[in-house]
Amino acid sequence: MAASPSSPASRRIRRLIGLSVTGAALVTVLTGCSIDDAFYFGWPRTQPSPQSRQMFDMWIGSAIAALAVGVFVWGLIFWCVIRYRKKGEDLPPQTRYNLPMELLFTVGPFVAIAILFYYTAIIQANVTRVDPNPDLDVTVTAFKWNWKFSYPETGSDPKIRDDKDVYTVGDSDVIPILVVPTGKNIRITELSADVIHSFWVPDLLFKRDVVPGVENQFQVTIDQEGAYVGRCAELCGTYHSMMNFEVRAVSPEKYDQYIQARVQGKTTQEALTLIGQEPYAIKTKPFDTDRQAERG
Repeated sequence: MAASPSSPASRRIRRLIGLSVTGAALVTVLTGCSIDDAFYFGWPRTQPSPQSRQMFDMWIGSAIAALAVGVFVWGLIFWCVIRYRKKGEDLPPQTRYNLPMELLFTVGPFVAIAILFYYTAIIQANVTRVDPNPDLDVTVTAFKWNWKFSYPETGSDPKIRDDKDVYTVGDSDVIPILVVPTGKNIRITELSADVIHSFWVPDLLFKRDVVPGVENQFQVTIDQEGAYVGRCAELCGTYHSMMNFEVRAVSPEKYDQYIQARVQGKTTQEALTLIGQEPYAIKTKPFDTDRQAERG
């Protein structure tokens, strides 16, 4: 005999459903996300490179798969709560084995893991691949607590990184800007002058440690013009939080004009102004390091 709407069992079920709906609503509201942001599951809405779009697609696919498994499990839980709720004092029939369910709970996770592993291996290989002959070489040198960006092809030998190359160095007053062309394979070589740092551009959905004595490399193609904030993602000392930079992606024509202006002796800011770009970083700004002012 089914429980009446006013029975204790029915009230418990309605209370459980109400709490679940309220909890889901609170999670949505407290995250402070818009409807559009909610479907990005915490990842940046901009993916300016093929590599970042591949990682984003995998993240969304994994999230959808996880939600599907969650909905299935929640459905089973609620179905069991409703279907097998206590209806009397008699002990219900006991089932010791259920071969179909045991096969489902064994094979299902294995298949899900195999699919995730397959796509992870493919995308990781694409993201970490470095071509032997890229369109552009850039050397990133991290130091406490800023960045130096060099363009080795502007010097006499791409393997020699010295002051003959065009370079940009950040300081406490000016955020360094790494200018790159769109649609080109860019190989970034990382060097550290002191401790471990990490080159991270959140919109690229990728970061790589900069390790002393180790020459790390990765490759990226940015196909959307714009300014992208960069940060150090490895705790490297007192002013780690101030190690910001900006990647400025421009058209290949403007990039060539920029490099030509730099070769002729113009500063980064002068060359950026010449090609119609903002001369200073627009996605981040220097931190106030005047600690004497705080004491006053």
